[in-house]
Amino acid sequence: MKLSIIMPVYNEEKTLAVVLKKVFAVKFENVTKEIIIVDDGSKDLTSDIISEFKQKNPNFSYIKHKTNQGKGAAVRTGIKHATGDYIVIQDADLEYDPEDIKKLLEPIKKGKAKVVYGTRLNRLPNFNRDERTPQFFSHYLGNKFLSLVTSLLYFNWVTDMESCYKLFPKEAIQGVQLNARGFELEPEITAKILKRGYKILEVPISTNPRGHNEGKKLNGLKEGPKALWALLKYRFVD
Repeated sequence: MKLSIIMPVYNEEKTLAVVLKKVFAVKFENVTKEIIIVDDGSKDLTSDIISEFKQKNPNFSYIKHKTNQGKGAAVRTGIKHATGDYIVIQDADLEYDPEDIKKLLEPIKKGKAKVVYGTRLNRLPNFNRDERTPQFFSHYLGNKFLSLVTSLLYFNWVTDMESCYKLFPKEAIQGVQLNARGFELEPEITAKILKRGYKILEVPISTNPRGHNEGKKLNGLKEGPKALWALLKYRFVD
């Protein structure tokens, strides 16, 4: 099996070097990994960090957008260049641990699923850690609501539709038109994979939530309605 790890990056100079080392350090049993980094028009030192890293570790693909187009556009670019049997998306911050990708691969190897999501939310709120601030708690509630809507509209129970860790076969989106430019890519990919007859299996993962002061770019008040509209729209149109 060949796994394409797509990393969309935008102004991630604070965390990128560490994440790159973590991604390259992960060892998969009987799985060849392909790493594709898409710099979505960063204006900080992100591109310099990638170029410097490539001098020491040349075995990855690096694509740079001239202008910032959004996470969805960066992921779409990565998918176009992916040659793996399976695809997984890796954010360039330190919120997700690349070692958890192994957990997503296990059901695939055992033939239990073809699409696996990493869930952060198959639990009650944790006010001492993950939901420790009103901002994080609002994200928890919003994601749980969107996941419930997904479950009802597409007849597949999910607890964390917005999870970055989505592992799916490339054939699941082969020939599928993806339109999202921003964070609405998450519901669009989910909707279109489910409409093609695939079922999503979730496995628990752990994350290190970060706030806007730490570089988080998702604005729940802005992106939540877009995600809801995408779920409703793609239930009835392609």
